[in-house]
Amino acid sequence: MTVDRQAEGARRSPVGARDAVTDATVLRLEHVTRRFSAKGRTVTALDAIDAEVSGGAVIGLIGPDGAGKTTFLRLCTGLLQPDDGRIEVLGTDVARDPEAVRARIGYMPQRFGLYEDLTVRENLELYADLQGVAPDERAERRSELMHMTGLGPFLARLAGRLSGGMKQKLGLACTLVRIPELLFLDEPTVGVDPVSRRELWQIIDHLVSTRHLTVVMSTAYLDEAERCRSVLLLHEGRLLGADTPAHFTARVAGRSFLASAPDTGKRRLQERLARMPGVLDATIQGAAVRLVTVDTDAAATGPALRAAISDIDLRPVAPRFEDGFIVMLKTRAGMAGTATPVEHDAVAPPPASRTVPTPPAAPASNGGGSIIVADHLTRRFGDFVAVDDLSFRVDRGEIFGLLGANGAGKSTTFRMLCGLLPSSAGELRVAGYDLRRAAPAARGRIGYMAQKFSLYGDLSVLENLEFFSAAYRLSGARRQARIAWALEDFGLGAMRDGASRDLPLGFKQRLALACALLHEPDILFLDEPTSGVDPLARREFWRRINALAEAGVTVLVTTHFMEEAEYCDRLAIMAQGRLLATGDPDGIKARTRGAAHPDPTLEDAFIDLLQANATEQAA
Repeated sequence: MTVDRQAEGARRSPVGARDAVTDATVLRLEHVTRRFSAKGRTVTALDAIDAEVSGGAVIGLIGPDGAGKTTFLRLCTGLLQPDDGRIEVLGTDVARDPEAVRARIGYMPQRFGLYEDLTVRENLELYADLQGVAPDERAERRSELMHMTGLGPFLARLAGRLSGGMKQKLGLACTLVRIPELLFLDEPTVGVDPVSRRELWQIIDHLVSTRHLTVVMSTAYLDEAERCRSVLLLHEGRLLGADTPAHFTARVAGRSFLASAPDTGKRRLQERLARMPGVLDATIQGAAVRLVTVDTDAAATGPALRAAISDIDLRPVAPRFEDGFIVMLKTRAGMAGTATPVEHDAVAPPPASRTVPTPPAAPASNGGGSIIVADHLTRRFGDFVAVDDLSFRVDRGEIFGLLGANGAGKSTTFRMLCGLLPSSAGELRVAGYDLRRAAPAARGRIGYMAQKFSLYGDLSVLENLEFFSAAYRLSGARRQARIAWALEDFGLGAMRDGASRDLPLGFKQRLALACALLHEPDILFLDEPTSGVDPLARREFWRRINALAEAGVTVLVTTHFMEEAEYCDRLAIMAQGRLLATGDPDGIKARTRGAAHPDPTLEDAFIDLLQANATEQAA
């Protein structure tokens, strides 16, 4: 494998090494390569990887979609065999004795196989049987796991009736019914809310500190990677770096700034800055834009920015691990002669004239300038109140975020807003239509992108576009024009005949968004649109959403990724079906500012609100 000198140096160092003491090596990969063949094409998922992991810590495995993270974990656990090279786990050659390795490790894949028609207790018993746990050891082990995960009160509940965060904790508990020496986790926190993510990390930290367990986990959340002792950075099957998060962060010291311009909206400011020479990265952070520059101080880039944007204010800020991650990937791609990695080729956001409709005539709304009006919205399922007296309004061209813990009622609210579920009480108007009387007409004005993307895996990219265009009643020249637009503007032309299930996650996201926009809606609903998607794909996605909002499309989004919620103009935070707070991101963060959080993040504010609500409910 050909690597640059920086990556070569990282490869030769044991991942997880401490300053004073290096624990015994628990994982070693020597020139490991794995290829896959499909439809006459060979893909190299991992390319001559050399790495060592020392014990007693959490090691992060990061990289863009399709980087090879899941293949890496499946090779280490003996579920796949390398085409070349050697893997040693806990001193045992995995290829020679995979059963001996599996007897000493634990592995939790992305889609852990819980049996949803079994209770929590029955799932634990089943996995204890599968892992050969002696009957006289089970009660004590179950008690410890239930205390650790907080699932003790739910032993008799069906797994299918648990929230997303509780399912993840149960999956981890089932993985740990037999205590492993080395634990592999494949994106264990994807799709769960910040409270559940924090609780999962508390469990992981407890295992590491009390049992000296080594955990190797892949993650799409770079704030999680920052908590790891060391990280492996994969890209296109190659190892670009292996070091501590602090080392990656230090590489971009002096290159991170917060920019604001009073006369320029944050979305326009971000788009202008993202296209300027000398700027490697630009993301919205509250009312400002966070920049990472090519040069190490504002003296080099500042004059050019001020010449282009007269009222811009630049303030240096401390670098984050994510800054280093993005810079390393973009720099690497630049060395290869492209501006960005191939999988995330930066397709420009679609021109407003081609994606934003002229809204058809609709009944007059009694919500003033609001295109969505919810007044005292309630939804009951028998005696259970899923949404409880919810009221809010959304204006045209606004990006409105709906946040909440798993089970807060967000999905139920979304389904009512889309006209898919009737409300039990209250008033709901969308695009001027009363959903009790004109739900079909309102749905014609709405685009919807579901969390799992709602694509048909057996259909090709083109066939999915044809199916959704027919579902939206497009026909003739307009239908062909919209499909051609989707293939071109979303960079899907080269894979038009490939099955959608075989697409990398970032491209599935592109296709799902293209399908939702085919009929040129003026309201767009996004349900966890970037769950599990890496930071590069998230950036491309939000550039498109920002362009749509600037052109007048109204966007409602649910997300568990708090950094992503910064893109919203306003947020509504829910718990147990009720509205806890509304406001812009900076205003919500300000509520938490104090001695404990002098510079709070949105996640800090979110968790504080939910904890205060839980305390109030308990009282």
